[in-house]
Amino acid sequence: MPLPSRWFRHKTASVLATLAAVLALAGGTGLALADSTTGNGPASAATEASSGIAPALPCSGMASLDLAADVSGVPFEITSATELAAGSNTLGTWAACYVKGVIAPQIHFEIRLPESGWQSDYLQVGCGGLCGNVNTGSAPAAAGCVPLTTGGFAVASSDEGHSQGGGLFSTDPTLRADFGYKSDHQLAQAAKAIIKKYYGQAAAHSYFDGCSQGGHQALTEAQRYPDDFDGIIAGAPANNFTALNTFSHAWTAQSVFLDGGPATLTTADLAPLHEAVLKGCAATDGIIADPLGCTWDPAALACRAGRTSTPADFCLTADQVTTLHRIYSGPTDQHGELLYPGYQLRGSELNWAGVIVPAKATGTTGDINFVRETLRYQVFDSPQPTLTYQDVEFTEAYYKKIVRPNEGMYDATDPDLKAFNAAGGKLILWHGLGDQHIPAVGTMAYYKAVQKAMGGPAATARFARLFLLPGVAHCGGGQGPSDFDALTAVVDWVTKGDAPDRLTTTSADSAGKVTATRPVYPFPYVAENTTGGPGDEAGSYTPVKSTAEEGLTLNWLGSFRSGYETIGNWVKGKWVVTRGKA
Repeated sequence: MPLPSRWFRHKTASVLATLAAVLALAGGTGLALADSTTGNGPASAATEASSGIAPALPCSGMASLDLAADVSGVPFEITSATELAAGSNTLGTWAACYVKGVIAPQIHFEIRLPESGWQSDYLQVGCGGLCGNVNTGSAPAAAGCVPLTTGGFAVASSDEGHSQGGGLFSTDPTLRADFGYKSDHQLAQAAKAIIKKYYGQAAAHSYFDGCSQGGHQALTEAQRYPDDFDGIIAGAPANNFTALNTFSHAWTAQSVFLDGGPATLTTADLAPLHEAVLKGCAATDGIIADPLGCTWDPAALACRAGRTSTPADFCLTADQVTTLHRIYSGPTDQHGELLYPGYQLRGSELNWAGVIVPAKATGTTGDINFVRETLRYQVFDSPQPTLTYQDVEFTEAYYKKIVRPNEGMYDATDPDLKAFNAAGGKLILWHGLGDQHIPAVGTMAYYKAVQKAMGGPAATARFARLFLLPGVAHCGGGQGPSDFDALTAVVDWVTKGDAPDRLTTTSADSAGKVTATRPVYPFPYVAENTTGGPGDEAGSYTPVKSTAEEGLTLNWLGSFRSGYETIGNWVKGKWVVTRGKA
């Protein structure tokens, strides 16, 4: 018997999800408060049962396959197919047929096809930074996902069309578009064709998991190609790419290197500064649960006249106070309007090392490097090889010059997810509140825009939820527990209609022993220890609504734009943009 149509499967899942959401959202709270570990427990029955689907072809025969006619509009070739032993597979204890290939003109991809245990699921994984390499060896939000570790998923990823991590590739219009929005859609089509040929049947469900640039890729798929994936996990998304890599990063760089001089803060200042912030925000366990609600003023730590800061008696100079005010406030123009919808949150200071703050006053930072690549190669019609972070102007005119021509190419900021929702898609957004690269406020702002576009918080929660991880740095690490399994959560949401009412995060020591667990609840709820129990045990916490998160508003010069009729074209040596609806 043939599988039901995708439409029917989605509609069935959508009805079940809607019913579950209505029950969970009863009373208008927007959150089910049951003591559940949805998203972190055992694998769903759909992915747990049976020993899996066996391949229909030997791996040795995959390299010679000609699938050019199988996918319309996506010319690709398989370049190799080799056996990957279970012992060398970093994803789990399963042997794989390791297929490599190229999508024209030069999108290199890899796909790991389980030789046993496949449960008819496909997982596509995003990349980080400006990409430039292929990594199918890990999934950022799938810690402990049993189907992944036992071969339930075929897993693929790509380099987004270039083989180096800088921005030089963007001088070519085709490679710019492949990176900006095309490569993941094309990979999804090619990978599904390979899966169907190898197993003799199509994947029943498809999922995407990515963080940082991978989060950008994830939201691009939800917005532009709503039928590609049934479930999407978007972590710390760089979806407001243009403004992030110019105005946000240049602002922190110019704030630390005031007037182009030596850095006002170095990594040696971060520990005492962080301790002062924790005290000022009344954090009792080393983590600020609701940093958006803390307004601690760095001026409270200003050195008195004649006083010099020492490790035992730490204080801030006038320039350091200025630097911190700017970092905590975000990039603004001459009228006080934000040029990027976000800013660093209090409590993230320890994570600034090397990214926002250099080791030495004359050193460099990750922010400086990102701005350089973006300005020189990615946002102008032709290369500008001499530009640096110091050339960024924080004005309305410069914002329009940089952002407007590029938002239809690099940015995934459309809040209108009606097509994705109608297809039965489920979206889990997550972000570390201590993120030093991409301020979590920007993801909160995007999610609130989605709520507005999709009919309010309750309607949005039926298919999309945001989880914020206290103390967690960019895509993991930091001071809070940062390992969690959102993949099982989204699979259960898609296949059983179980919307996740919390995720359980963990941290572990070098031997892999769990040292702390903590729940995170859907925005705008935060976990508070209301029981008096141990701070490192998830059972001590209950959800409390954050009035700061719920009431977040930003005076932002930009906007979350609906529609992608904005199309770029390379005409006579110049990048020309035809603007669509706002």
